[in-house]
Amino acid sequence: MEPFPEDWQRALAVVAHPDDLEYGSASAVARWTAQGKTVAYAMATSGEAGIQGLAPAACGPLREEEERRSAAVVGVADVFFLGHPDGAVEYGIPLRRHIASVIRRVRPEVLITANFDLTWDGTTVNHADHRAVGLAVLDACRDAANEWCFPDAGDAWAGANTVYVGGVGEPTHYVDVTDTFDRGVASLQEHRAYIEGLGAAFDADAFLRGIAASNGEDAGCPLAVTFRAYSV
Repeated sequence: MEPFPEDWQRALAVVAHPDDLEYGSASAVARWTAQGKTVAYAMATSGEAGIQGLAPAACGPLREEEERRSAAVVGVADVFFLGHPDGAVEYGIPLRRHIASVIRRVRPEVLITANFDLTWDGTTVNHADHRAVGLAVLDACRDAANEWCFPDAGDAWAGANTVYVGGVGEPTHYVDVTDTFDRGVASLQEHRAYIEGLGAAFDADAFLRGIAASNGEDAGCPLAVTFRAYSV
């Protein structure tokens, strides 16, 4: 693995749900914002179908607020919710257009998303929303650079030509998060209602530390977050 390049100033992270970035990537975001970089978040959904026993009309606003607080912990001020239906996100032109419009608005140099492989480990099937959104991010990155694609979605932006995908096997890059790991944990802990809704004891520090320590062994540092880079 190579160190994640840091010769940039603006990044946009696009994922399916509130809390997707907090399972590791948030610690890297905390490192970058501490360096003076700007990172924005975009969520395809509001996570409104994510808590059993809590109706979507009540759940969506609650999870949006948890995500805003979570983002603020790691220095992120701008969080966009795109309004696609939680659990039923469809890959296609409308989703690509929506993501391309956010890319053109933020004008990032770096794009980040989460694992969109079919499975997490070869046998556990990944969430359908993750698969749809991750693939759409790759395509929307190219769409955003083409002035003839979605001309109603803002001025073309070709400043980002690499998408970094977190939480995948066979990563290509790592971020040393030893100094910002605790902020990443605190960011995940802001999702209190969602975590309580899982109905089981969950130790955010222990969970994230185990992953980061394993990544760190491969990267040669105490704690690390890893990404796979795709050129678009």
